[in-house]
Amino acid sequence: MYYKDDFLKLTPEEKWERLTFANNFIFYKVLHDNPDICRELLEILLQIKIESIEIHNEDSIFTDYGSKGIRLDVYAKNRSQAFDIEMQTYDSVELPERARYYQSVMDVDSLKSGQKYSELKDSYVIFICTKDIFEKGLPLYTFENICRENTEIALGDRAFKLFFISDNCDKIRDEKQKSFLKFVAQGNTSDDFTTKINVLTKQAKMNIQTKRQYMDWERQRTYDIEYGEKKGFAIGLAEGREAGLSQGAHENATRNAQNFLKEGDSPEKVARCVGLPLEEVIALQKQISL
Repeated sequence: MYYKDDFLKLTPEEKWERLTFANNFIFYKVLHDNPDICRELLEILLQIKIESIEIHNEDSIFTDYGSKGIRLDVYAKNRSQAFDIEMQTYDSVELPERARYYQSVMDVDSLKSGQKYSELKDSYVIFICTKDIFEKGLPLYTFENICRENTEIALGDRAFKLFFISDNCDKIRDEKQKSFLKFVAQGNTSDDFTTKINVLTKQAKMNIQTKRQYMDWERQRTYDIEYGEKKGFAIGLAEGREAGLSQGAHENATRNAQNFLKEGDSPEKVARCVGLPLEEVIALQKQISL
């Protein structure tokens, strides 16, 4: 799949040829340009009936001037519901916190001045993950606010967070959900819906304008990564020197951290073992996982 380590070594042209529906860019293009497909996917994942949706056309959402803007993969809504669908092919460590923040920003976006809190939309944040970030073997993790003293009592705030795990798709009971998650994981079609998505994916990749957009997006992403690496290295080096690490020792610690992370060790454990700041180890993990 495209998210493996060797993907970073490819040229933009080679990356484009290998892209699948599981790539954020293609995922966005297919669902954003085909609202009916997006609605059908939401119905499959949430197992509810959705009459219609409108897809948000802006790249980012800001709650105010000083707040952190967010870039949602696919943000759709109707009169009473709001949906964010995210494709996640690596564990960025902070997915639960991202889900929390995304939901809060969606709430602010949906509630206008003067409206009552009861007019908040039903809110769904959906992550389609390839890896099991919770490591409990489930194909789906659904979260809502409940009472810890009596788990039969739900808060009833109509806010839901769902994490689908394509690696565990064989364990899911619903056949349509299983078919879709298998398509994400393996690229194989097994029903009418995944066949439609596969056709739309191929059409998107045949579109010259879409390809140009991807090339621009990939160049910007590469620049951001390289800039982040240089900035992160400079910060880490300064912090390492303050802690008594020479440049050579810091470089050795960085190499060791990368090796540990590739073996699957947690950033917290790696930071303790090699003596690097946790923030720097997390940045290294993100670079490895891209």
